[in-house]
Amino acid sequence: MTRLFNEPAAFADEMIEGFVASHGRWVKRVSGGVVRNTKSTPDTVALVIGGGSGHYPAFAGLVGQGLAHGAAMGNLFASPSAQQVYNVSIAANNGAGVLLGYGNYAGDVLHFNQAQDRLRKEGIDCRSIAVTDDVSSAPLAERTKRRGIAGDLTVFKVAAAAAEAGYSMDDVVAIAERANDRTRSFGVAFTGCTLPGADHPLFSVPEGRMAVGMGIHGEPGIGETEIPTADELAELLVAKLLTEVPDGLETSGASARPRVVPILNGLGSVKYEELFVVYRRVAQLLAEAGLEAVDPQVGELVTSFDMAGTSLTLFWLDDELETHWNAPADAPAFRRGAVTAAALDASDGGELADVERSIPDATAESRAGAVRVLAALGAARTVVDANADELGRIDAIAGDGDHGIGMERGVRAAVEAATDAVARGAGAATTLHFAADAWSDKAGGTSGALWGMALRAVGDAVGDTKAPDAGAVAAGVAGAASAIMDFGKAKPGDKTLVDVLVPFRDALAAGVHAGQSLTDAWGAAATVAQQAADDTAALLPLMGRARPHAEKSLGTPDAGAVSMALIVRAIHNTFGEKSPAGNTPSNNTVLNNSVKENA
Repeated sequence: MTRLFNEPAAFADEMIEGFVASHGRWVKRVSGGVVRNTKSTPDTVALVIGGGSGHYPAFAGLVGQGLAHGAAMGNLFASPSAQQVYNVSIAANNGAGVLLGYGNYAGDVLHFNQAQDRLRKEGIDCRSIAVTDDVSSAPLAERTKRRGIAGDLTVFKVAAAAAEAGYSMDDVVAIAERANDRTRSFGVAFTGCTLPGADHPLFSVPEGRMAVGMGIHGEPGIGETEIPTADELAELLVAKLLTEVPDGLETSGASARPRVVPILNGLGSVKYEELFVVYRRVAQLLAEAGLEAVDPQVGELVTSFDMAGTSLTLFWLDDELETHWNAPADAPAFRRGAVTAAALDASDGGELADVERSIPDATAESRAGAVRVLAALGAARTVVDANADELGRIDAIAGDGDHGIGMERGVRAAVEAATDAVARGAGAATTLHFAADAWSDKAGGTSGALWGMALRAVGDAVGDTKAPDAGAVAAGVAGAASAIMDFGKAKPGDKTLVDVLVPFRDALAAGVHAGQSLTDAWGAAATVAQQAADDTAALLPLMGRARPHAEKSLGTPDAGAVSMALIVRAIHNTFGEKSPAGNTPSNNTVLNNSVKENA
């Protein structure tokens, strides 16, 4: 259990503040994460890594000479936003472009790709490498769907060393991809992890049992076994990884003696002494298999809060990969050899006060509409705050359990931004745009990106020149659905928020087309949305982190679908004059009356 925290939603920000305060020799804070506190060689490629917080030493602990130039740091178990990735990349850029490295998770892919597109539009050469080392998360034939776990370290270390050596962007990308192709990981857990403020772990394992193949975000394992002895665990891990020897390598024969870097990674609560007992047998098994262990790593390298578990990674070397793996590095959590000390970078690192955004002119009608937008967002905040714990609970059944806290961070930021916009005389579109950017930036994760898109699409449709009418709002919802499906590639039936958004869009459009008022059309569509959210309980997830554990989610609706249904109902309650925004009894009872019956 995570015991030391203040406000759970502020945990990640406060953690970063403390990390920088204690590691100023290596890093400095920038908006969105951290970058090196030393000067890098001009006109060399910069490696910017990142992902959700909660995995230290990944990702900030890997920033320093010979390793990453910067790390974008998201909320707990949630990807950093595109804005965060962009900010860190701008601060880290040495003039020869930026390589983005991250684990292959839906939210990370969405946000890092958005940042990549923006950097490219500004003339900065930007590429990406998504790490896919976890053999349990997809079959070999679908390697591109695998998630990244402790193998992040091998890919990042090799790419960073190549960049430090002056490789071109093409060559840095090529060697990073080769390292990824030659890295395999497999993990187990004995207990789940508990997020700050949560009463229960994200998943549990029966007493005397071990989860096999779990992820680093609280995703449950793909199976369970009796808890083995240390030697039996080593045999399980090694045997699994040796079923996937990279193409072109031979493990038998007189001349064959492949070199591998073994990484036995602790996930949070397994002690170093226990890991050493396991590694003793791992070393024996590798030798018996004809492999030469090079520079073994035993310890905590990619964690998951207090999860009691471990993973084994095998990184299959060639001469060039071995050279870069062994190259000197000096980062807070990973040091080897002797680097030539670089001068401190005296620049501010980009930690500047935010520039106040200008407010475009708006008509009085649109400004009045902005007040209604703010009321709607306030209602969304109230219903999310009331149901955050339950949203996290249902998300943890087959996912990572961060949906509730991510939605809280996003909607609170959106309300704050919209409040500022309205106070400065913004119209409806500008208020929605401010809220969209704030939601996406503060929430991170897949839901942050998608809600940011949704609010922006509605803002585009209603404009700043007239009062938002039913037709414009319906067009905005349609635009939101199109943007989300185009970007996230989800479709109805995949068990995502799209399963609510599409029928809501269609019902709203039908009501408006039939001449109903916005209040009546939205109310009818909100009822359709609630039913659609309930119906996701019968679906198997085909997208995101829940996909590898699809059968576990049967009988439980999708968290993203449920939160959308809650929000559209809460917004409808602001259309009339009788109820203050977000304070009607139904806001706090919809989830309990629908989700728990299906859980």
